[in-house]
Amino acid sequence: MFAMYGTCAIIEFCNLKFKGFNKENVFYRESNNLNFVIPCNAELIVKAQKNKRFANIINNNIATLDGQIPYILFKLKNRSIEVEKLSGSDLIYDFCELAKNNNKRVFLLGGYPESNSLSVKKLKEKYRIEIGGYSPPYEPYPFSEKNNKTILEKIVKFKPHILFVGFGAIKQEFWIDDNKNLLQSIGIEYAICCGGTFDFVSGRIKRAPKFIQKIGLEGVWRLILEPKWFRVKRLIESSKIFGCFIKYEVLR
Repeated sequence: MFAMYGTCAIIEFCNLKFKGFNKENVFYRESNNLNFVIPCNAELIVKAQKNKRFANIINNNIATLDGQIPYILFKLKNRSIEVEKLSGSDLIYDFCELAKNNNKRVFLLGGYPESNSLSVKKLKEKYRIEIGGYSPPYEPYPFSEKNNKTILEKIVKFKPHILFVGFGAIKQEFWIDDNKNLLQSIGIEYAICCGGTFDFVSGRIKRAPKFIQKIGLEGVWRLILEPKWFRVKRLIESSKIFGCFIKYEVLR
């Protein structure tokens, strides 16, 4: 099913609406409203099937295809549509280039403290931009009033145009959605969910080689480098995308 969002199409895939087919659509701003960008990997697509609020956030903002498996499955059903695989780990460099060329400020929120601070340092050195960051203490969502107040105070003080939020799946999307009006009111133009991007940018974790990415095994690579039970559970959850694809794209 096609519809129009500004100058780009909306297409339904696995019972969700995707608007960010390429970088041009992601960067396109129809009005002065905040552009809320959500790279959707297999895990997020699966989670959205069970969480109506999460699905609505994806459908009403700018979702991109993140991960080789969703990309391949999408192309199997939509071979004639030109689409790019756009992850937070790739988009962060594009947005920093945008900031450099347009005198915009960037803020990195979330991630491990070491990853956040090193990412700020490396991106500042590479792009010569105004960039700040903050890694709040870990809390389940919703955050305590004190923690959220501190987060917002730091953002308001810095007044970024581009905000990357790395709290992890659903947490980061809910936080941006809950604070969207305030973020827009202080002049933020783009809020991008980015998961563990700061780990890669900082160099704390090495990103999978290109050939591993091409065959869709980035999650396995991350598990090898960081063998933790929650990563096993994430891989199991992500594998359910094949069931979603069969249900909504093959049998429908």
